[in-house]
Amino acid sequence: MGKANKTRKFAAMKRMISLKDTRLNKGVKKKVNKPIMKKGADNGKAKVHRVPQASSALFFKYNTQLGPPYHVLVDTNFINFAIKNKLDIMESMMDCLYAKCTPYITDCVMAELEKLGPKYRIALKIAKDPRFVRMPCLHKGTYADDCLVQRVTEHKCYIVATCDRDLKRRIRKVPGVPIMYLTNHKFTIERMPDAFGAPK
Repeated sequence: MGKANKTRKFAAMKRMISLKDTRLNKGVKKKVNKPIMKKGADNGKAKVHRVPQASSALFFKYNTQLGPPYHVLVDTNFINFAIKNKLDIMESMMDCLYAKCTPYITDCVMAELEKLGPKYRIALKIAKDPRFVRMPCLHKGTYADDCLVQRVTEHKCYIVATCDRDLKRRIRKVPGVPIMYLTNHKFTIERMPDAFGAPK
């Protein structure tokens, strides 16, 4: 019988123990890093973090304050897009939510519509409809986005109707507030579990 051919091992290395291996540091005591406290401004006291109180309207992310009749905060461009798509705001809202809806319009949104000039006079005429509830603004300036976000963070009983991407992005950061917008020539709603008309 002949000799068995041994295959050569290419790039074979001896196995080395890692420097982080626990077996190397058995006898050595570990140094415990103590947290460094800056003295001076706090006078040696630990820093206290203030966490904003969670809204009592929310059960985790589910908003318990939402229910028919729905209160819908309307934005400037939502009215303009509804006119472009030839949709009646009141009827389309009811078709979307299968319930009575009350559209609310703030002073800031009215001011924005008035600033847009005669081109958007139909939108202004719709906003002055007696079925739209007018809400007074007490803050300075007439920037509607800030106004709507502030109202929604304070009171979580509103649905925000807008087609503005930036405003939608800002409202998504506020938990429990649904957003109504326009797609495929009809109103749809996002982040609302109870809405029967919402797309699944």
